[in-house]
Amino acid sequence: MNVEDLLNNYSSLKGGRGTWESHWEDIAERILPRQTGFLGDSTAGEKKTQRIFDSRPMIALDRFANVMDSMMTPRQSKWHELSTNDNVLNKDASVKAWFYEANQILYDMRYSPKANFAGQNTERWISMGAFGTGCLFIDFMPGVGLRYRNVHLKDLYFGENHQGIIDVVYRSINFNARQAAQRFGEKNLPEEIKKALEDSKKSEQMFEFVHIVMPREDYDPNRADARGKPWASIYVAVKGKEMVQEGGYTSFPYSISRYVTAPGEIYGRGPAMTALPDIKMLNEMAKTDIRAAHRLVSPALLVNDEGILGGGAMKIDMRPDAINYGGIDKNGRQMVQPLNTGARVDISEAKMEQRRTSIDDAFLVTLFQLLVETPRMTATEALIRSQEKGMLLTPTMGRQQSEALGPQIERELDLLMFHNVLPPMPAMLAEAGGSYEIAYTSPMSRMQRAEELVGVQRTMELLTPFANIDPTVLDIIEPTRLARLTAEVSGVPNPVMRTEEELETLRQQRAEQEQQQQAIDAAQPLAGAMKDVAQAQSISRG
Repeated sequence: MNVEDLLNNYSSLKGGRGTWESHWEDIAERILPRQTGFLGDSTAGEKKTQRIFDSRPMIALDRFANVMDSMMTPRQSKWHELSTNDNVLNKDASVKAWFYEANQILYDMRYSPKANFAGQNTERWISMGAFGTGCLFIDFMPGVGLRYRNVHLKDLYFGENHQGIIDVVYRSINFNARQAAQRFGEKNLPEEIKKALEDSKKSEQMFEFVHIVMPREDYDPNRADARGKPWASIYVAVKGKEMVQEGGYTSFPYSISRYVTAPGEIYGRGPAMTALPDIKMLNEMAKTDIRAAHRLVSPALLVNDEGILGGGAMKIDMRPDAINYGGIDKNGRQMVQPLNTGARVDISEAKMEQRRTSIDDAFLVTLFQLLVETPRMTATEALIRSQEKGMLLTPTMGRQQSEALGPQIERELDLLMFHNVLPPMPAMLAEAGGSYEIAYTSPMSRMQRAEELVGVQRTMELLTPFANIDPTVLDIIEPTRLARLTAEVSGVPNPVMRTEEELETLRQQRAEQEQQQQAIDAAQPLAGAMKDVAQAQSISRG
């Protein structure tokens, strides 16, 4: 691939993002100060909170990330399952066992401490909430396993394909000469970087490299080198304009989350962009409120211009227990009066709370406070509330499942398969091409399906009066299927539930026990009659 063309594309993507960077910096300064630097490199350790006067937006952003994490990728439970899209294969015990084991291995690798998925995934949601876009890089290291890294948006530049899917990523990376030699090998570096490496005064000088991931146009599946992989991985040194490393990926290594997108835009727009006017207003109101409170506590003083307190030298001692001579006239009236502006701090606080509520709404905080604020709800009320929240969140969460989590899971499985971590695939599944589908079982997915249980519950409530007249009206509902649906939507793990074969065996045993009990019940009257006859015969003989 032509390095000159790659760098020209990089410059074009970089130049077309100036408006975004100004917007992102504006947001970062007020809601996520640790990620400022879109408009230039920041100094390590510098203060970054000068423009923040109210912490509610930062708290709302953290809660938004927690909501996304707990509702879509909860650490404490499995939030997806694997199966085939072939109903015949799904009924095969070996296929079901393989998918269950593969899913378990994936979870074990993903949540291994070495993988660091939980922490990096939270950072991804935070970036999406603040800037509208979050990006997770997924790789595999032999001996370690899956690795995850959230990449700062300021270092990323995207390109879309004709379907609006991001398939080109340019990532800016800075290395000093010593780090570059460690990463790419000294012999692969441009001459200028080699010279800096030999000069002790320049060995710590930073150089920019660009990592480019894009579909490979010269892909050949029959080759064993980099061109035998569908995704190109190219590292280019900006200084010297030389390619320092070329490789490839068997699957797209980035999982990119976009909250919403506007027509013609590649980067997403997040809740912070929606709430930015309220965030700015809240900060201004907080500043005004601080000044007003300061004036109330320590007001300006009004003094007589004829000279008091020691004859013309107006020195007022404001310390506790201080004595100011000349502060009253001969009639006992104060010669010094505080300036009362009539400021109403209580009104300011009420207005600020309105802004805070709007910010919480934008970050979905108030939506999830509903169950917390009303804990004494019946099961029916809780189910209806879950249904309502699921309806409101379906567009937002559905996009994350299709655009971010789906590609992430595909990338993880591809890496595990490529490195022979997964067990051998059953013959039936291998012959079918190993195709699979992802079934999401997160709390968000169950919340979206709460409508099914609400429908069942309402149907039962409506049919109950008719069942008192004709019990057959309830025959339309199959109890076992209803129980399975309830368990599935409520999040009961599959291993806990009996299989169809186990249910059939249990029902046969139960039927046999009932037959035995019926035989016993039928034999008891006969035994009693025989006993009575025997007693009567004994009496007659006596």
